[in-house]
Formats: sequence, C-alpha cells, structure tokens
Amino acid sequence: MSTNRLKARLEDRIRLTGPISVADYMTACLADPEDGYYTTSPEPFGRDGDFITAPEVSQMFGELIGGWVVATWIAMGAPSPVHLVELGPGRGTLMADILRTARLRPAFMEAVAVHLVEVSPKLRHRQGETLGSIVGALKSAPQWHDHLSAVPEGPAILIANEFFDALPIRQFVKTGKGWCERVVGLDAAGQLAFGVSGVALAEGLVPTAARAAAVGAILEASPASAAIAAEIGTRIAAQRGAALLIDYGYLRSAPGDTLQALSRHAFADPLAEPGKADLTAHVDFEALALAATHAGAEALAPLTQGEFLLRLGLLERAGQLGAGKDAAAQERLRGEVERLAAPDQMGELFKVLALATPGLVPPGFERRGR
Repeated sequence: MSTNRLKARLEDRIRLTGPISVADYMTACLADPEDGYYTTSPEPFGRDGDFITAPEVSQMFGELIGGWVVATWIAMGAPSPVHLVELGPGRGTLMADILRTARLRPAFMEAVAVHLVEVSPKLRHRQGETLGSIVGALKSAPQWHDHLSAVPEGPAILIANEFFDALPIRQFVKTGKGWCERVVGLDAAGQLAFGVSGVALAEGLVPTAARAAAVGAILEASPASAAIAAEIGTRIAAQRGAALLIDYGYLRSAPGDTLQALSRHAFADPLAEPGKADLTAHVDFEALALAATHAGAEALAPLTQGEFLLRLGLLERAGQLGAGKDAAAQERLRGEVERLAAPDQMGELFKVLALATPGLVPPGFERRGR
C-alpha cells in the first residue's frame, strides 16, 4: 500500500474506472483539495522551495514590469479606474515590485484597483503579507478572486508570469492508426504508468506541423490555457486593455514531450510522488495567440524574455542600482542580469507575449509582420 495518499487514491480510481488523461492526472496532482501540490506545499517558491521564478531572482524584473504597466496605462489613455490583474501571483513578489515602481506615478496609484486571481488559501495569505507594506499607497485594498471572470468589468492590464505552464495539458502519441491520447494507468505491478488509449484524434485537429511526425512522437494541447487566453482576448477587445504573458515555452506549435516534475530544484519522475512535486509543461505561445486573436484581441510579435527586458532597460537599471556600490554588490547584480536575460539561462527559454485591444501597441512590442 502506498504511503502517498494521493497516489493510493489515484491507483484506486484507475482500478475502478480505468486510465485517466494526463490532464486529469495533472489536475489531481496540483489542485487536489486534500493532497494537491499547491494546496499542501508549505513553500513552493524561492530558494527554500522547489523552483525560483524571475521576480525572486531580482527586484529588477518586477520594477521593469512596473514601468511597462504604467506606460501601457498611459498608452491606453490613462483610464480611471483601471484594473491591474495578476494570474497566479505566487508569493506576491512581482505585484509588490510593480506597485513599488508605480508609486512614482501618483495618478496611476489613484486610478488602479489591484486584483489577484489565486485559488490557494495559503498563497493568498502569503500574498497579503508581501503586499502589506504597499497597501497604504492604494486607493482601495487588493481583491482576491478564484477566476478571472470574477474581476469587475472595465479597462484592465493583466500580468501572467509562469501561470500557463502549470495548467493541465493533454498528450497524444503518434501510432500506426493516428494520434491517440496518452493516459496514466497501472502497470503489471499495479504502479502508475503511462499508456495509450485506443481512440485516435480527428485528423482535422492535428496541427499542420505535426502531421508528418514519426510514430512515437508526442503532441501536447492545453484546452484550459486556450480557454483562458480566449477569455483574456474577449475582455480586452471589448473593454480596453492589455495582457503580458511570460512563461517558458515555444513560439510555434510542434510535437514534443515537455511534461516535467520539479522537486527541490531538480527534475523528478512525474509519476513517482503525485502531489509532492510541481508538474509543468512548456507553453505553446502560438496556441495562446491564436485563441486570443479569435476572441478579438491583437497578439503582438512575441519576444524572448532577454530581448524584452533589455528593451525595457535592464542594463540601465542594473547600472543605477550598482552605482557607488562595492564589488560584491555589482557582481551580484551582474549575476542577476545574466540569470534573467542570458541566452543559456532564462533569456531564451522564456518567451513574452503581449495581447492588446486592436490598435494599442504596448511598450517594447511591435505588430506582427514588421
């Protein structure tokens, strides 16, 4: 009998009803009310957790995003009120740095209403603690929501940093009879194992780039991600605004197995300890852009994180922070710049996509085809 409660429950479920999709497995591992990773992990983020996000690497990341938010608000015509929405705010570090920078523009602070879309009670509490010192500069206290749909109507700027990578994906395996869904079942020993269903995906649903793939190739799709991108697109097309999506992933839809588990900053077996490790998959930015544009928004030409931060003034900000500091402080700042923007670190792996009301071009971006 497994000592991992979620694993034992999943094994019982599969014995009773049969194999489950990879999406259902991810949902259980991450969001199970009793044993899910994000509902039970004491501290998933930071050096003491399982992974480090860009806001935890350096304050410069959030400061530059804060400048982008204010500049985007001005480009929108400085609406008041304006909703500043973050999806999956982690420990609240990014929002705190954004608002600390935005305080330099008092008119923005007078206009802004902060909304945090977060389902975890533990993380909501941590976010509240992180934002405690900044709340006094806001006209109204931050509001928490379970879903984006709960955010009040009106002009909005949305931020999603490492949010989409944790949404569940479906996987399909190329077989002799087509693309069949990959599932999680039980092996001969009764342990969790990957398998393949006998139902083939309709040919019309297979991306053009994947149709010539070899037998054994894996194709991923995230209906949940596409639905949220479409919801964002619908909102900003109708009510004005922009969204900034930052995540690790790829710019063009293509086959590939990117499902991974992270525990204590190291890769782990995704099936070994359900609920004890973070499960993620690379984000398909082409699919996000397509969903948002079909909903009426404009998707600007995507950038790598390195190019985006350099365009926003990463080097200049590092120079400001390092002026007059000792050699150790300057070396630390150089290390943070490298971590955020170097091609062999986060600079190339992470991509940045901006969505906007048609006609609005947020700072740092260009329209596609230019």
